[in-house]
Amino acid sequence: MSQTNIAMVGAAGRMGRRITYLINEDPAASLTAAVEGPDSPFLGQDAGELAGCGKLNVNIKDDILQISGSNVAIDFTGAAVTLSNLDKYKKAGIPLVIGSTGFGKDEIVEIEDLAKSIPVVFAPNMSLGVNLTFKILEMVTNAIGKDFDIEIIEAHHRMKKDAPSGTAMKMAEIIADTLKRDLEKNAVYCRRGLIGERSDKEIGIQTIRGGDIVGEHTAMFCGAGERIEITHKASSRDTFAKGAVTAAKWLNGREAGLYSMFDVLGL
Repeated sequence: MSQTNIAMVGAAGRMGRRITYLINEDPAASLTAAVEGPDSPFLGQDAGELAGCGKLNVNIKDDILQISGSNVAIDFTGAAVTLSNLDKYKKAGIPLVIGSTGFGKDEIVEIEDLAKSIPVVFAPNMSLGVNLTFKILEMVTNAIGKDFDIEIIEAHHRMKKDAPSGTAMKMAEIIADTLKRDLEKNAVYCRRGLIGERSDKEIGIQTIRGGDIVGEHTAMFCGAGERIEITHKASSRDTFAKGAVTAAKWLNGREAGLYSMFDVLGL
C-alpha cells in the first residue's frame, strides 16, 4: 500500500485538527507538515498533540513553502487566506485540496488558473453524503424543477463566517445550471416587507446560524398539493475530514487540472 504524505494548512483550526487526527488513523496517509498563520499562538506546537492523537514530531510552522516535501497539501483556512497563498502553492508545486469556502466568481477564476500548473481538488463540501445529494438534486431538478418553486435552507454553527454556505451555493448552482437559469439574477437571499408574489424563476437561499449545528442543508421543491424535501444533516465534522483525506490520497500523482469530489468519488 503506497503512502500519501500530507501537509495540513490550517492545522490548528477545528477542521485542521480533525483532519490531522484522521490522517494519523489512516495506514495509507502520514502527516509531514503543519502550517498556521504568522500570528497563530500554536506555532511550534506538535500538530498531533494539538489534535489529540499524540506526538507526531510535526511542529506547526508559518511557512507555506514547508509543504514542498509532502505529496499533497490540504487547505482548510478560509477564502481570504487561501487566495493569499495561491502563488506559494504554485511555487511549492504539489497537489492541493481546497476545503475553504466563501469564494466569489473572480476568486474561483484564480483557483482555476492555479489548476493549470498543479492538480487541485476544489469542493465546497467533501462529504460523501453531500455529494450524493448533489447528484440527487440534479435528477429531481431535471424531472420536476420547471414546475415547482425551489427553496434552499442551510443551517450552521454560530461561528461560521460566510453565508450562505458553500454547499448551499453549490446546490443552487446545480439547480440553476440544470434549469438554464442565471443564478445571479434569480437567487433570492432575503425576504422582508411587502415583496409581492414569488416569481416563477426564483431560487430562494436562506441562512440560519446558531449554537453548534455542524451543517444542515435542505432543498425544497414546492408544488400544488405536494412538496419534496431533500435534506442532508451532518452530525460530525468527521464526514468532511474523511472526505478531505480521501481526496488527498486520490489526488497524489494526478496531472494538473481542476477536480471535484465527483471525480474523487467516481460520481
